[in-house]
Amino acid sequence: MSKFLLMFFFAVTMLSCGTDTDAGEFVVGSDYLAVNNKVILIDTVTVDMSTINFDSLVTSSQSRILVGNYDDPIFGKVKSNSYFHLAGSYTLASSGSDTEYTNFVFDSISMILKYDNYYYGDTTKVQTFDIHRLTQKVKPNTDDDSFYNNSALAYSSESLGTISYKPRPIEKDSINIKMDKTFGNELFQKIKKREITSFDSFTEYLKGLVLVPSSSNSSSMIGFNATTSKVRLYYSKYQADTEDEAYHLDFTIADVSKQFNSISLDKTGTLIQNLPVSSKTLSSSLTNQQGFIQSGTGVACRIDFPNIKQLKYIADNGAIVSAELLVKPVNNTYSQQFVLGDSLKVYVGDNLNRISGSLVNSAGSAVYGILNKKSDEFNENIAYTIPVGSFLQKEMLKKSDSRSNLILTLPGISKTVNRLVLGDQKHPNNKIQLKIYYISY
Repeated sequence: MSKFLLMFFFAVTMLSCGTDTDAGEFVVGSDYLAVNNKVILIDTVTVDMSTINFDSLVTSSQSRILVGNYDDPIFGKVKSNSYFHLAGSYTLASSGSDTEYTNFVFDSISMILKYDNYYYGDTTKVQTFDIHRLTQKVKPNTDDDSFYNNSALAYSSESLGTISYKPRPIEKDSINIKMDKTFGNELFQKIKKREITSFDSFTEYLKGLVLVPSSSNSSSMIGFNATTSKVRLYYSKYQADTEDEAYHLDFTIADVSKQFNSISLDKTGTLIQNLPVSSKTLSSSLTNQQGFIQSGTGVACRIDFPNIKQLKYIADNGAIVSAELLVKPVNNTYSQQFVLGDSLKVYVGDNLNRISGSLVNSAGSAVYGILNKKSDEFNENIAYTIPVGSFLQKEMLKKSDSRSNLILTLPGISKTVNRLVLGDQKHPNNKIQLKIYYISY
């Protein structure tokens, strides 16, 4: 250890050369680098871990139709319904004559969903979902014009179309769901008779649609592109002489702010079934020394440093040069179905889990947790590394009694359902680690 500290101190000294040098988290100047100064490694600071649950997440304006459900062996039953309204063209292809209009006949109607390459869970099994008609308009109940993961709208129990398929989000371009012909013909006749001529008259007739996965036949969550997916109505001329006389009308999600995913999690029987309200925490001591993260449902991991202010008493004059937090996924909680994300999004929170902003370094740039995928025999090296020196330096020097914490989430928190299980300081195999490099001068 003494050789390492000597090399570290020598490297800092060489970089300074009498001028101020940014050591990554703390600006080390020539005044700090006298021969009798010491740099020490501190790795015994207490780190507390807990799980929290955000009250809600905005899921509108994400440009992703997320549909599916599956039973997660750790988190419980995960489900996503996707709601949206449509807009399109409300005139048939003609020269404008009433005679030509009368010759058009309805053929069929389908929903075409374009994969956006996102999937989670077991895509080797059949997924089933239905299309239902909304009985209320896609209009938020709040004043902020947003929809959330816990938002929901009333819909008819009658299915307008159903599909059972094996998802192929990488190999295939899209899926095609045949919709009810009675519904399609009724819509066609209203356009043909010019009862529907505008967006307003269209939404009076069709307030919107929702995709609802089967509760008994689905094992994955699939993402579709909200901006390129559509409902297509096919029609043709009656007794046309050629096969080329085929037409269609497309209805698309023109306003992604009116498309959202209602993502739910049934935690019954899991370690986090007693997850409290959003302002409270569930200590890792009550969940087998583990913390939990899941996008879409609002589950996040909170990290506290209860004794960090004690470091300022190490020396009359001292500072945290740099520090890194290593958080480790728990063995056997991830797989090809439940893959590890490449990074963690890190926020700064208060004692009520209110987020003040992203964690930033001394330069003001956002800090992420980056995954080291180099595994060993016991997967001890698989960890997310988070630079926290600047944050801890500020916390150490705070004069008030208030303390900030770190809240860990996965990127894409509002449009994915990826999840993660992390070990705390007392976990038998995958302990969280905090390494602080402290200089006294």
